[in-house]
Amino acid sequence: MNWLIHDYRESDLAAVVHLIDTTAELGQESVFSLAECIGALTSRQPAVVAVHQGVPIGAALACVAGERAWVMRIAISSVWRGRGLASALLVELERRLVAARVGRIAYVLPEEDLLGEGLLNAGYTRQPAVAYFEKVEPLHGPAASLLEDLGGRFLPSDLWAKVAGMEAEKDLIERRVVLPLAEPERAARHGVRPPRAVALFGPPGTGKTTFARGIASKLGWPFVELLPSRLADEGNLAAALRSAFARIAELERVLVFIDEVEEIAPVRTEPAQPGGMHGVTNELLKLIPGFRERDERLLVCATNSIRSLDPAFLRPGRFDYLIPIGTPDTAARAAIWSRYTDGRADVDVTVLVAASELFTPADIEHAARIAAQSAFERDLEAIGIGAGDQRALGASTEDYLAAVAQCRPTVTPEMIDQFGADITAHARF
Repeated sequence: MNWLIHDYRESDLAAVVHLIDTTAELGQESVFSLAECIGALTSRQPAVVAVHQGVPIGAALACVAGERAWVMRIAISSVWRGRGLASALLVELERRLVAARVGRIAYVLPEEDLLGEGLLNAGYTRQPAVAYFEKVEPLHGPAASLLEDLGGRFLPSDLWAKVAGMEAEKDLIERRVVLPLAEPERAARHGVRPPRAVALFGPPGTGKTTFARGIASKLGWPFVELLPSRLADEGNLAAALRSAFARIAELERVLVFIDEVEEIAPVRTEPAQPGGMHGVTNELLKLIPGFRERDERLLVCATNSIRSLDPAFLRPGRFDYLIPIGTPDTAARAAIWSRYTDGRADVDVTVLVAASELFTPADIEHAARIAAQSAFERDLEAIGIGAGDQRALGASTEDYLAAVAQCRPTVTPEMIDQFGADITAHARF
């Protein structure tokens, strides 16, 4: 990604109008006139602008009428077409509209063109009209308040697509979890029952939370994370769990995520210890069957130590799949590094992959951040001596290697051995 997207500012007006005017004949038409677009901009209707090296290269604007918003125009400089900028602008504009409590987002094209396919991919539905696309943003009113009370939210619609690398795990989760939930009637015709609860296990930092968020994003369901530590603050953890699940049952559809679930479902000891977790585990065991009875519900639990969980908690009647999420292999590390280096030809990704064995996605992200910071500081120093424009922008291969050398991998060889044994003993997919 070589651009930044920000809210429209008054100083952007001339550049955005120029974009709208010069791209009208490039397949970026709209039923809204240039004058109507200018009126929306000057009246501070929602709009976002993409810039590259300080120059506006794209814009998306809308007008809001009650609970419906109309996307008026997505205008992109011709040299930036086909690079994913239209999708990025639409996602950012949708975020502003959802925050404004918009319930339906509509886009009307004067005729079928290439943008229509992109709108379908972004979750819009073509309605019987000339070329009328509409996207329903659910949960307003009491349901929205309930979701907010639970700390839940709708996630950006592109998170699943942004999961870099880890293709084997991504493919497995999409086939076993996402598709049956997204196509329940088709699944039923083949005797497939959509999952209601899955557990992701593996070493820390391997992306279990990222996958859970990605599933919710792909399905378009609200994401509610139950934090054991926060529930414990209410005093009685078992009662807090029972109350949270009762409120969740009022939502039409939801993905519930519990990270580090071993904190509330550890192996029970006999006899039960006073003040121990025995009662909490029992309560969770009672709650899961009731949760499973409703359609459009998914419980995703994540753990770094699946062997620490109570065996009754993991049995098939409660969890449909126990899916291992390991460290990225060579191909996955290459994909992750390519994402953070923006595919720049002057960065040797092969060298970075070799230097980052056992690195988790989180470790790679941390190393990339350190390298980017180093390049940023070096650029500022160069500006101070009047040579800022003479150096290539961005971190170099050497910067990334130096950052990798500073980082200590989260996962050790011993953890990998343990993970392999856990796969043999517990994995079910």
